[in-house]
Amino acid sequence: MVDLSKIEYMVIVTDENGKQYNIKDYVENLGWEENENEISLRSSFTVRNDKTEKGYLSYFIKPGCLICIYASDGFTNQEVARGYVESWNPVYRNSSTSLKCTSYDELYKLQKSQDNIYFPSGTGTQSAISRILDNWGIPIGDYQGPNTTHGKLVYKNQYLSDIILELLDDAAKKGEEKCIIKAFQGKTSIVPKGNNKTVYVFQADNTISISESMDMADLITRVKVIGQVDDTGNTSVEATLNGLTKYGIRQRIYIRGSDESLSDAKSAAQEILDQKGNIIKEIVIQSPDMPFIRKGDLVYLMLGTTKGYFYVKGIRHDADTYSMTMNLEVAEQEIVKENEILAEKSYEIGDIVNFHGGIHYVSSYPDAKGYHARAGQAKITNKNGAGKAHPWHLIHINSDSNVYGWVDDGAFD
Repeated sequence: MVDLSKIEYMVIVTDENGKQYNIKDYVENLGWEENENEISLRSSFTVRNDKTEKGYLSYFIKPGCLICIYASDGFTNQEVARGYVESWNPVYRNSSTSLKCTSYDELYKLQKSQDNIYFPSGTGTQSAISRILDNWGIPIGDYQGPNTTHGKLVYKNQYLSDIILELLDDAAKKGEEKCIIKAFQGKTSIVPKGNNKTVYVFQADNTISISESMDMADLITRVKVIGQVDDTGNTSVEATLNGLTKYGIRQRIYIRGSDESLSDAKSAAQEILDQKGNIIKEIVIQSPDMPFIRKGDLVYLMLGTTKGYFYVKGIRHDADTYSMTMNLEVAEQEIVKENEILAEKSYEIGDIVNFHGGIHYVSSYPDAKGYHARAGQAKITNKNGAGKAHPWHLIHINSDSNVYGWVDDGAFD
């Protein structure tokens, strides 16, 4: 449980001449956030524009200067956010003045910039993303992302952030791990979702509120591929792809282009199901602040009937109230693809299986600590553990995977 009395925040400003100033005693309304549809971290604060021994704060806090936010919980002290001032707003009121600032990290330029880019067929994910980052002068840190090959890709007048997200999404559809892009300490990393080494557990005694919602208003459960109109004015159904039809038929029509193969049309229809064929499940939690949690991290909930692992898809830290708000999504969503049949299969100790990648646990009990493990072949060394929550024990058989622990049903085949 977080001890609020030990949490401290510090804000450091680096001016245009490289000089640093600690302004924590002048800051209020300090917060930073990472939103679902943005790749850049945004921070904001207000400072009393007091005169110090080095002059008024607004003299050296200017548009473009670097802002770094540090946090400590009594054990760990590290940078949690940084950015360059984009919005600079001094406010004069009676005899006092204040300065409101909003800053964004290095990835903001990708959110605000468009380009035309061509990637020939066979280009790898890492090569494509590295090319974008290099061209825009963004340092690359840790790359643990996919490196699958893509077909020919042509982007016209598209935002660079959207291009990178599309590349990562295309790699995930080809079987690679779902990954995110984020900046940390001035460098950009591509890492798998849930890559955090420490998984924080949220229970009733360390949670302020929880809100759960499920939305199927825009759910699509079937896509029909329709051919071109013939000489008689008729069309034919060339393929039907079913999704979660147990919720009823909610149909979308995809018309195959005159120069488009049936295989490509079916892939496009499947992409519609991938994007719109899932029930949107979301949980919003307010809790005491744990300043080191970021978007993409894995957390564990034990709140009433809500138990399990969730990804953070959006987060807001509020330093003034020592609290945070997280938007969560379940770590595994229900996805049904065309002609997919879920068959029962029995496994025994000694079987060699294909681990899908994900979380392995130190024990089979529900409250066991979990860590991320790479996909690969593994051996079943135990089953039906005493805790039952994670019933299978796997040990990797080569260096492709590092799984060595208890996993859930469905974690391998």
